[in-house]
Amino acid sequence: MLSFLKNHPFAVDAFFESSLVLSFAVPKEQIQHLIPECLTLDLHQDKWAFIAVAMVQTKSLRPKGFPAWMGNDFFLIGYRVFVRYTNEAGKNLRGLYILKSETNKKKMAFFGNIFTHYKYTTTDIHQSNRDGVTEIQSKKIRI
Repeated sequence: MLSFLKNHPFAVDAFFESSLVLSFAVPKEQIQHLIPECLTLDLHQDKWAFIAVAMVQTKSLRPKGFPAWMGNDFFLIGYRVFVRYTNEAGKNLRGLYILKSETNKKKMAFFGNIFTHYKYTTTDIHQSNRDGVTEIQSKKIRI
């Protein structure tokens, strides 16, 4: 219906209280089936494909120009595959293909799915920091 809304119709502001990104090299055969045919995996030595998992604690996430007090705090997790795409002009482009996104708040999943293609689901995400060690856990997440 209103698919144009999914293309980020407005900018957002947020403060990242923390961000942790992990990248993994995996044999290409293990993830080839996860991407659409129009894309190819961005490979190393024609063998290794890459997946990234980004975990971000946001503060005051809101449409750009809105005051911080109108924002919301969310924990976000994104799962992405490194890919390549050749456009009609023959230019080889690199990017990330969105596999899945998770958040700890239903509000973020609802609005995130209206305004992006990020495929949000809501899950239990708990973050703690004790003696300089950060722990992020969930009992429901299944990758």
